[in-house]
Amino acid sequence: MKRTIIPGARTGCVRIPASKSQAHRLLICAALGEEETEVVCDGISADIAATAKCLSALGAKIEEMETGFLVSPIKKVPEGRCDLYCGESGSTLRFLLPIVGALGAQAVFHREGRLPQRPLAPLDSVLKEHGMTLREDGDLLYCSGQLIGGNYTIAGNVSSQYISGLLMALPLLIRDSLLMVSGPLESAAYVAMTEDALQLSKLTIPKMEAMWAIPGQQRCHLPKRTVVEGDWSNTAFFLCMGALSKEGVTVEGLNLQSSQGDRGVLDVLRRFGAEVTEHGDAVTVRRGALHGVMIDAAPIPDLIPVLSVVASVAEGETRVENAYRLRLKESDRLESTAAMLRALGAQVEVHGSGLTITGRKMLTGGTVDPQHDHRIAMAAATAACGCTAPVTVRDRTCIEKSYPRFWTDLSALKTVPAAENTELE
Repeated sequence: MKRTIIPGARTGCVRIPASKSQAHRLLICAALGEEETEVVCDGISADIAATAKCLSALGAKIEEMETGFLVSPIKKVPEGRCDLYCGESGSTLRFLLPIVGALGAQAVFHREGRLPQRPLAPLDSVLKEHGMTLREDGDLLYCSGQLIGGNYTIAGNVSSQYISGLLMALPLLIRDSLLMVSGPLESAAYVAMTEDALQLSKLTIPKMEAMWAIPGQQRCHLPKRTVVEGDWSNTAFFLCMGALSKEGVTVEGLNLQSSQGDRGVLDVLRRFGAEVTEHGDAVTVRRGALHGVMIDAAPIPDLIPVLSVVASVAEGETRVENAYRLRLKESDRLESTAAMLRALGAQVEVHGSGLTITGRKMLTGGTVDPQHDHRIAMAAATAACGCTAPVTVRDRTCIEKSYPRFWTDLSALKTVPAAENTELE
């Protein structure tokens, strides 16, 4: 189903839904606890729902409520095979795979979309070395065996989700473990989010440089009412709309001290020349004299599609570097970002592991195939703020993966005619 967005800058205020990344972690910690926990979660995306459904299949009792979830922890893993339906959620799969082993469950993961093609190495080898049996059969991933404690070493430059999954799983084991990261750690902020969730759960996971000494036989103890903070990844779309708006856009419901790596959108927008104001639990962004910048994609890969939109209407050249991991997302996001921008009249080139974008005063508008990628669809909608003609997104439903109410929140903003959104002097 298509969605057409009229051109023009936006202004107004949006209250952002709960962080998908933090919700995954807190739901898992609640399910691995000892007491019932209310996880307050404003907005439930398809990915969050997938994690909740998988935890239920492993023996947790999870009741969806108006405010989020009521979680009764896993007391005993069901006998026989547990069918875990991940959808397209890489977080669900990579977090729960070592946890299934820690629980000693027999399970089969059902994967959709591009998820079967997204890498599991070297996590799969590490798990096999420590007692698990894994077997892939098309979209299905079969696993069994009891994970055992010991020394774990995993590369840090593939996916931080591997490390997060192990950090949540290893405290459950009988034996103590040592988790070591070899090489540079990509997306370290996501690991910090996991550490925060485990600390909130009162788990002991001492860290020494690039390793964690993890005592076994631990259970999580989250506060009985735990609130998921606002999502900085989704906030970025509206803040980038603000960067294209003289009147600006305000986003509320944020933790301005959050460990979420995508809070880095503020720094990049400031470097672009946008006016950024922080106040309470809110951020307001307004357009300034935008100019090209260099963007290191390694710590903020999910922000590249929408930051590329800002770059496309910023004076001069913007280079995006270290974006090789974007090729392993719901789409090849280097290519799909470039295709989206070209469809709207932008000048962009793909070079190895990055992009070069030459800014123009305005984009033309047009039709975008998001390739079933939620972030490409929302970036295209953001681009309508800098277009002279409408933007049509061929698949409006793919946003359900991370931000089901995106179109509603977008519609709540006021559209500013181009004549009222003139260049700042």
